[in-house]
Amino acid sequence: MKKIIVVGGGCAGMMAAIRAAECGAQVTLFEKMPRLGRKLGITGKGRCNLTNAADVDEVVKNLPGNGKFLYSALRNFTPADTVSFFEGLGVAAKVERGGRVFPVSDDAKEVIDALTRRLAELGVNVRTNSPVTDILAENKKIVGVEVGGQIFKADVVILATGGASYPATGSTGDGFKFARRLGHTVTELLPALVPLETEEDVKALQGLSLRNVRVKLLADGKKIAELFGEMLFTHFGVSGPIILTLSRQAAKLLAEKKFVELEINLKPALTPEQLDARILRDFDKFKRKAIKNALGDLLPAKLIPPILDLAYLPEDKRVDAITVAERRRLIENLRGMSLTITRTRPIAEAIVTSGGVSTKELDPRTMQSKIIDGLYIVGEVADVDGFTGGFNLQAAWAMGNAAGTFAAGT
Repeated sequence: MKKIIVVGGGCAGMMAAIRAAECGAQVTLFEKMPRLGRKLGITGKGRCNLTNAADVDEVVKNLPGNGKFLYSALRNFTPADTVSFFEGLGVAAKVERGGRVFPVSDDAKEVIDALTRRLAELGVNVRTNSPVTDILAENKKIVGVEVGGQIFKADVVILATGGASYPATGSTGDGFKFARRLGHTVTELLPALVPLETEEDVKALQGLSLRNVRVKLLADGKKIAELFGEMLFTHFGVSGPIILTLSRQAAKLLAEKKFVELEINLKPALTPEQLDARILRDFDKFKRKAIKNALGDLLPAKLIPPILDLAYLPEDKRVDAITVAERRRLIENLRGMSLTITRTRPIAEAIVTSGGVSTKELDPRTMQSKIIDGLYIVGEVADVDGFTGGFNLQAAWAMGNAAGTFAAGT
């Protein structure tokens, strides 16, 4: 019977352990934290965005960090397979906006409990509060791991320690150190799905959520990407779904020392002419008022002062005294409110880590290392990452499924 050790009890690690045990292997899972699935418990704001109902091609498109590497693993464990797997564990699923799949209960704990129960049913030896301090190999072949000064022998080690984001959940970058020690290349680690800090002081806008806006990401004045959706102002800058999606590219551009900006179109549904007509109607309605009191039908109250400031319009200037040129500046800023991005928030605050063990050094079918026999690398330790919407978890389930199945020798 093959002896398999899984290092890390997150989603990829638990899936790998379950699959290996189902295939008849003797499996031990070491987790440094007091309980399994800490990061899984906070996904989807505690609701657990299990996967996305997209097809495999669409999942790959939403994994900008080496998604094509996962074609084989995803074909062997599709989003539909993820849903079936969890329904088999008693977790009913539902599909929401954007294809996001959640448990009907809206409770991540139900998912963690179901996985934990399955591990117990299969006789997996789960050892929490047990940080692995080294992975041992001789002559380019796995021999075991070291935990608290004690050696545990194994035929296979599945490395599933997570990335370097959310260290409170146990993802402190250990896997990258182990992989480097064993001769693997670790690509540059950057935060992905992370809020962005702005040069402009936006504290007055903190908590303001904007829906149906269009945001362009610019580098040295050149458009890099553009997204439509929802964003949020924070005390340090911006966050929210479309900002998190753009943040991966922003992080790389900042690392390249580019001048990075966001251009926010607050009224993307209106052409400049339509917006002008709308403003003229509001001006006619409030013609004897100061302009700061005439834009309440068009903008949230918090946004009026900064927009007027950007358009060089005095807040107390009466509407009937606004010139055509001033109105044009107002329209330009409503359609292109500019923010300068100075940095991302720290990688510890990122939802996922971009970068990791080079996928060129892993077998895409099995997740086995091409450098160390018997070493498998899954989840965020590998250089694979994606957008929000369940794509990162789907990648983790698929990688765990591949590693666990092939490591057990079936």
